[in-house]
Amino acid sequence: MNVARSLFKWVLRFILLYLLFIVFFMIGSMAVVDVMPDTAISEPGLVPATSGLLIIALANLLVIAALILTSRWGGWKLALSLALVYYGAVTFLMQIETWYFLSSITVSPQLLPRLFLMGIPTAFLFIPLAVWVLGKGRPTAEMSPNPALVMPVRQWIWKLAVIAVVYLALYWGAGYFIAWQNPELRAFYGQPGEAQPFFTYMLNTLRNDPLLFPFQVFRALLWVSCALPIIRGSKVKPWWTAVLVGLLFSVPQNVWHILANPLIPIASVRLSHMIETAPSNFLFGLIVVWLLHREHLFPCRSDRHL
Repeated sequence: MNVARSLFKWVLRFILLYLLFIVFFMIGSMAVVDVMPDTAISEPGLVPATSGLLIIALANLLVIAALILTSRWGGWKLALSLALVYYGAVTFLMQIETWYFLSSITVSPQLLPRLFLMGIPTAFLFIPLAVWVLGKGRPTAEMSPNPALVMPVRQWIWKLAVIAVVYLALYWGAGYFIAWQNPELRAFYGQPGEAQPFFTYMLNTLRNDPLLFPFQVFRALLWVSCALPIIRGSKVKPWWTAVLVGLLFSVPQNVWHILANPLIPIASVRLSHMIETAPSNFLFGLIVVWLLHREHLFPCRSDRHL
């Protein structure tokens, strides 16, 4: 009987949070309604709008709930840190890339700042409520010190350098060998015709767009900053933490591609981006946690003496 009652309470909590997520998402969407391009220009999504919204809400809620319930933190420490992490990973990182690539295509100067406003209700109103509803509203005392992220400065430096290189490799590798193979995507971004060989494409990109390299290094470091509170606050094993970070990096941003979207109106372009970034971001999240959750003995064993 107690088990059934407890299960019933959790089901009610989940339903409540599910409805609240949809409400706060709709509130955020009001920021862009009057400045979005005409939705009629967009090809249909993989699923109808209503079904897509329900799927998106479920996917986001599962990731958020998992991050809350696996954290050793509680109260405002958990609510604020997770709100910042979620906004950074799901809104800020995505919209600065929107600014970089779509400002000259489909995103107007009036729309761009509102895209950043759109994610605020979900991150800073829904997540604190979710923390409270899921029973983590009170601060919790850490019973034992957490060794995560405790490393000498030299390890931080070389690991961040490795992370930046890994991100660039995944970004350009998946971008070229998956997304760039779609001729409609190449035409959408202003490079119609046959795809250039990989190294020719890379050299031409760096020559014609020299800011792209430092921009993506900057984004790699922002991804890391989103992962740090999750790693530090996690009470589960490192491999579970890695999976959670991978899901945070890959699911909320990419599940939107199942809907029609006038900012990326071509359905095949949206699908190519989803296939490109979902697995590469998930893998990147795994690598970030593997590198940062603890000190490693290589390549500098002398780090212990710093």
